[in-house]
Amino acid sequence: MSKAPDETEDLAQSAELPDPNITEAEWYAKVYQGDHVPQLTWRAVLTGGVLGMLMASANLYTTLKIGWAFGVAITSCVLSFVMWNALRFLTAGRLTPLSILENNCMQSTASAAGYSTGSTIATAFGALLLLEGHHQSWWIVGSFTLATGALGVFLAVPLKRQMINQEKLPFPSGVAAAATLKSLYSKGAESLRKAYVLISGLILGVCVGIMNTGEGTLRMLDRLFEKTGLHLPELIPATGFRMIGGKQLLGFGFEPSVLLIGAGMIVGPRVCLSMFAGSLLLYLWIGPQMIALDAANVATAGYVISIPIVGGGTIFHLTRWALWGGTAVMVFSSLATLALGWRTIARSFRSVKLKGVGASTSAQDELDAKMASVEVPVRWLVYGLVPITVALLAVQYYAFHINLWLGLVAVGMSFVISLVACRATGETDTTPVGALGKIMQLLFAVLSPPAASSVQVSLQHNLMSASTAANAASSSADLLTDLKSGYLLGANPRRQFIAQFVGLFFGVVAVVPAWFLMVPTKEALEAFNPPATNMWKAVAEVLAGGGLDQLPHSAQMAIVIGALVGTAIPLLHQFLPRIGPWMPSAMGLGLAWIMPYANAQSFAIGGVLVWLWGKFHEPTGKPYSIPAAAGLIAGESLIKALIAMTATAVGLLGVG
Repeated sequence: MSKAPDETEDLAQSAELPDPNITEAEWYAKVYQGDHVPQLTWRAVLTGGVLGMLMASANLYTTLKIGWAFGVAITSCVLSFVMWNALRFLTAGRLTPLSILENNCMQSTASAAGYSTGSTIATAFGALLLLEGHHQSWWIVGSFTLATGALGVFLAVPLKRQMINQEKLPFPSGVAAAATLKSLYSKGAESLRKAYVLISGLILGVCVGIMNTGEGTLRMLDRLFEKTGLHLPELIPATGFRMIGGKQLLGFGFEPSVLLIGAGMIVGPRVCLSMFAGSLLLYLWIGPQMIALDAANVATAGYVISIPIVGGGTIFHLTRWALWGGTAVMVFSSLATLALGWRTIARSFRSVKLKGVGASTSAQDELDAKMASVEVPVRWLVYGLVPITVALLAVQYYAFHINLWLGLVAVGMSFVISLVACRATGETDTTPVGALGKIMQLLFAVLSPPAASSVQVSLQHNLMSASTAANAASSSADLLTDLKSGYLLGANPRRQFIAQFVGLFFGVVAVVPAWFLMVPTKEALEAFNPPATNMWKAVAEVLAGGGLDQLPHSAQMAIVIGALVGTAIPLLHQFLPRIGPWMPSAMGLGLAWIMPYANAQSFAIGGVLVWLWGKFHEPTGKPYSIPAAAGLIAGESLIKALIAMTATAVGLLGVG
């Protein structure tokens, strides 16, 4: 069901994003333009594939160096726009520019290639390399990465309509990417003012992104910091102003990152303040209580220390204990919300056919029919999941000795983990893949204990089952972020889905050779001292040695309490709507126990800042807060990606 160009406002000429509370019917009538604007084209896919391949290597490098991968969506949009305009200049305008929806489709390809392929390799395969001393074959690495990424893309299909169309979760990076594209393509005085606001935020984000770069990343930046003294981690230490017993609390300080503040501006005060309150609860009360309990029971036989000490015995790592309770809150909150929204999920799975003219049908059926003409069909989900599951089971069995029923458990749990990851990303712009992977490691420590197999096989089961769900979850959340951008721009979701799926192949082609080039041996990996990889390895060694019993009793209790809290909040929100606005965000509370206090504080600053802006200057607060936040996110993420790519090239070439 297509529409003529004059039936839809030419949104590419305006910097306005649709009202975030727009209904599906209003979206289809006023926003959707994916039938008459070029979107899924060869040049869009190839541009996204090339940019994604570069950023896949960069994200692999940063994951090894600092345990963090940077978003690709905004960076690819800006680079693509600049690149195509440069090519048009060089060809004297003979090349036509990419349409806004082509650039959005390019974003999906680049994002899948650059973000959805590298996390499994750097963490699970890295941990296996440290434990076994040798690489897995290239075909194992490539096929496992491709299969798990594709699994995540298909698992996101039934979640899209619930989380984006119905619940309207913010997905801040998706909003920022859409706002960035709107500003790049906009015309008119008001649009120009919003573009200036975005560019100002982008410049500030670039400056902060340079100044908070870690020491040793690039020699040229180290020399700049030495000459100017403008190194934010030294000027504003992220840790160290709270001590207990002569030891620091890791992450208790200020995070000099406007990216997180910008995300908080889009997320809003409710979620941000929930994160801040949960983090304060952990760092000011529960954490110190657990530390005191550890000190009182340190001599007790059989007592397992709750709060680990890192940094040579100088730093308490609260979130390494708290992640169990925080993850339980997120998992059970997501499951409860899914159960409460079962009608929308059912409509997403229902095959709807258009009725004939004059047929008697309800308004909801008519809307479902219209949405079914543009949303990804359920049959695609079936056609995709069956061969992907078979391929994944085969790789798990032949490469890692995971039998079929355990492999099916890993695939089934991937949906649950993806559900949680997508909701966390939608509400807070943070995808807690590491923490969710620990849940899978814990589950398989119970399902595949050393008594039933050798310790070595148990370690493989533990790591690769967790990696199945973690990489699928990362891919699902990434697709929904891109689909959020497309939803705001009026894109066709089917075409975005195809672009995202194709992008996985570009990413695998780039990241597998990059893995073997960057890390030829175990010794080369150890030289990185990779934090995320070491964490996966440590958890696997602990859990493979005894399963749930290896967790402190306090962590087991935190899981139970977190499950109760995560279930209660959505239920109260649903059945006691009067107190709904005063209820904390379950996802915010859960994430507060997974991320450092410094991150939660930055989110809170952004949430309060946008609230104050709207309260004291409403005429500019609503129209300009999103462009300002998008600029902050785009600026810092763009420069971080460029620094990462430069550091990758420098590391591979061996130059300074």
